[in-house]
Amino acid sequence: MSKKLIITIARQYGSGGREIGERIAEKLGIPLYDKQIITETAAKGDFNIEVIQKSEETAANSLLYTLAMGSNIAGTTLHFGYKMPLNDKLFIIQSDLIKGYAAQGSCVIIGRCSDYVLRDEANVLRVFIYGDLDHRRERVAARHPEVKSSQVIDLINKTDKRRASYYNFYTGNKWGKYDNYDVAVNSSTLGIQGTADMICAFAEKMME
Repeated sequence: MSKKLIITIARQYGSGGREIGERIAEKLGIPLYDKQIITETAAKGDFNIEVIQKSEETAANSLLYTLAMGSNIAGTTLHFGYKMPLNDKLFIIQSDLIKGYAAQGSCVIIGRCSDYVLRDEANVLRVFIYGDLDHRRERVAARHPEVKSSQVIDLINKTDKRRASYYNFYTGNKWGKYDNYDVAVNSSTLGIQGTADMICAFAEKMME
């Protein structure tokens, strides 16, 4: 790609968004940032990786605490003894990392409110990937054979609820709402590769 373009991908659980992002990055020859963000967040904040992963898993519950305590995300103490919750610290560190990735050049960034974090950046393609529930259930069941078939839908709903709560809280926008994104696509229609190819074509058109 001759010009810089940042592609951010938000996705429903089981929609194949991460795999689509990998294929986009590979086809366009640009870096992908996903799990690396956790590793670099741990190093920068001197956190244990398992602590970060656990925090992401329980974010929806701890956000209620954050809201109740009145955190403004910028680190301002609103009353004596206030201590910034871990999720706020992680969000600030990850936001700095995401801005750093964008400054380096074209890339694909998975999740973590990256579309919002880069809202003032030029040349950002904001993508939301969703999918039919039956297809998502099949993907999640195949990925997690240890989960009982009767519990797969519950896992999907809880994961999406957690992602929505996190995004809505930190951005003030609504996760999955079409006008927060440049492209919202149902991956069940074209499949994983077809969806990746479509987004690549969109990105290449943007950069003409």
